Amino acid sequence: MRPAGLLVLAPIAGALFAASPSLAQTGEFRIDNVGSARKADTTRLTAGAIEFSDHTGAGTTSESALMPFDEWASRQPTEKKFLALFPNYVEPLVADDKASEPAQKPEKLYMYVAQARFVLARAPGAIDLSRYVTLAFLQKIDPAIKHSLIGAAEVTTFKDKAGIGNANPDRQWCTDLANAICIASTYKLEGKIPIGITLVNKLRDSKKVADHIDFQSELAAHPLADLDQSGLRELTALNTPIAGVLEQNIFYVNQIMKFGKFFAVFQAHPSDAEKTVVTAFMALAIKASVLDEKREFEKVPVLRNLVPAQVLMGQSSFNSGESISAGLPKYARNEIKTVAGLLQAN
Repeated sequence: MRPAGLLVLAPIAGALFAASPSLAQTGEFRIDNVGSARKADTTRLTAGAIEFSDHTGAGTTSESALMPFDEWASRQPTEKKFLALFPNYVEPLVADDKASEPAQKPEKLYMYVAQARFVLARAPGAIDLSRYVTLAFLQKIDPAIKHSLIGAAEVTTFKDKAGIGNANPDRQWCTDLANAICIASTYKLEGKIPIGITLVNKLRDSKKVADHIDFQSELAAHPLADLDQSGLRELTALNTPIAGVLEQNIFYVNQIMKFGKFFAVFQAHPSDAEKTVVTAFMALAIKASVLDEKREFEKVPVLRNLVPAQVLMGQSSFNSGESISAGLPKYARNEIKTVAGLLQAN
């Protein structure tokens, strides 16, 4: 399912972070599934090809593309540095509702990380990323997500369970960036999912499930002087000059996700000065509590195909469409494909 707004997202997004691209938008681009997109030989990447990887595919299980946050941070420290909500992000402490006395516990998260690489037939110097930091650009990515601009004063206070731990320790979200906008987004779940949610809400006495995803995000084009050239080259595994970064942070989501990020790195092509290499990432932090609802759903025959992990990974009969309701793998592919087409056309 798709966290609002990501160009990604986005992702998540806002955000995060793509859902229903038209042929005019995606043009000649196609998705080629590979083992690791950032390890692709850029000099052999053909025009219109998007190398894409997210650890999903035929024969995989719902959970195979989801990695515990702590394991991801340990095994992929460079990814964690750039793709977490901020570099020192940790799983936040939240109230333990099952404890007999007031107590806190870490809010466990699982990461879905997709990576893609494609080539634009434009020189790095001809690409002005600030042109894409607009509401119009986001709206072209996914018409199913509705966006509106907000100011820094309208950003959540991060005091509820959904927001705790997501306040930026270095600055307030949506402040102190020259080329940035702040967005509030809403996505109404599509197809049969709202019907399933209605049934779930009738069967449970606990907190009701919403039939929509609300989120807030920040979209920014970062100045060249602010970029970590060596760190970004390590992230992309491509040793050419960094020309720019387009980033969307989904810092507040009402359900399913804790945060999301779309992160696109623009670099000089290693052998053609008139081309630009883009390595794009979508990172979504899924709440473990959502995945733990598997047993509850499996007990009810009509809901067995609404198991959250299966729906998120697009392996349920409830999945539909091209947006978040299609599941994360399809959503991520559609988003990257749409963004690539928009970047090439404009």
